[in-house]
Amino acid sequence: MADKKNFNFHPGPAVLPREVILKAQEEMADYHGIGYSLLEESHRSPVFVEIIKKAENNIRELMGIPDTYAVLFLQGGASLQFTMVPMNIMLPGKPAIYAETGYWANKAVKEAKLFGDVQLAFDGKKEGYKRIGDPNDWAFPQDASYAYICTNNTIYGTQYHFLPDTGRLPLVADMSSDIMSRPVDIKKFALIFAGAQKNLGPAGVTLAIIRKDLAARVAEKVPTILKYSTHIEGESLYNTPPCFAIYIVMLVTDWIKNQGGLEGIERLNTAKSQSLYQAIDGSGGFFRGTVEAGDRSKMNICFRLPSEELENKFVKEATAVGLIGLKGHRAVGGVRASMYNAMPLEGVSRLIDFMHDFQAKNG
Repeated sequence: MADKKNFNFHPGPAVLPREVILKAQEEMADYHGIGYSLLEESHRSPVFVEIIKKAENNIRELMGIPDTYAVLFLQGGASLQFTMVPMNIMLPGKPAIYAETGYWANKAVKEAKLFGDVQLAFDGKKEGYKRIGDPNDWAFPQDASYAYICTNNTIYGTQYHFLPDTGRLPLVADMSSDIMSRPVDIKKFALIFAGAQKNLGPAGVTLAIIRKDLAARVAEKVPTILKYSTHIEGESLYNTPPCFAIYIVMLVTDWIKNQGGLEGIERLNTAKSQSLYQAIDGSGGFFRGTVEAGDRSKMNICFRLPSEELENKFVKEATAVGLIGLKGHRAVGGVRASMYNAMPLEGVSRLIDFMHDFQAKNG
């Protein structure tokens, strides 16, 4: 395989570690001498059970997850979790408290309203989702069903750098775009979910980490396959899981361990994001960040240029030199550099060099 010359800044499915892709290529045709591809292997075979158990153990080790939590590999992406969360843990007559900090949190609110009352602790839509603000100012009624946040907002480029204190209210977090990008205290959460296709692996598998006592809250009328308890009992094998995607998650979490765990990954992500934000802030206004500085994401860095015409030219010329996927989301426009765990420092340096050159020619 030729050396990779392009850098993938797509928001998801996103960049994977080079080492993982080469390892998967090596093992594709004949997995560990079984004589055929893992793509053909039964999900109930000892070969695959060993893979899914190792993937779970890696996640438990990296995130410090105790036995009181279940680690599940599900399907349907984060979008299905928008429904599964209220279906499983919303209590009759008790509202759910949501912080609406972006596009995906807004979608989650709409789904939750199908199952009961939803109250907003924070409504960022009024300000164009440019900030998260101070969760210490948010109200979390202790008789509610649960509290809900989205820890990183891919479209608008904001991220929580501190967590709200929800008291005894179970805290649910959509971590799809910053899962395993930094250490977290798992005990502060009752439920975490994340689509794998940004930091953990390819599209097709969704990680859910849920406190087992919370999973027992589910009503009998919830369909069997949509109950967390079903997948806890079946150890993520109630139905055929996305086997190859889980295998890649195993390889990615092996890779994360080799980077120094979540502490090492956080250092790398901080270095990458700081260098790009410095380039934006030091451009004299040619490049302009779109969110409040204190809420800036380390995963999705959004910025504008002086005109849409220049933005389109920037994205086109960046693509031509191997900087791929920089076009901002259709809802907001502009430019977005998604820099998940597997984006190397070299890719960010190449982007900064291109930005300097582009400004010199067009500023």
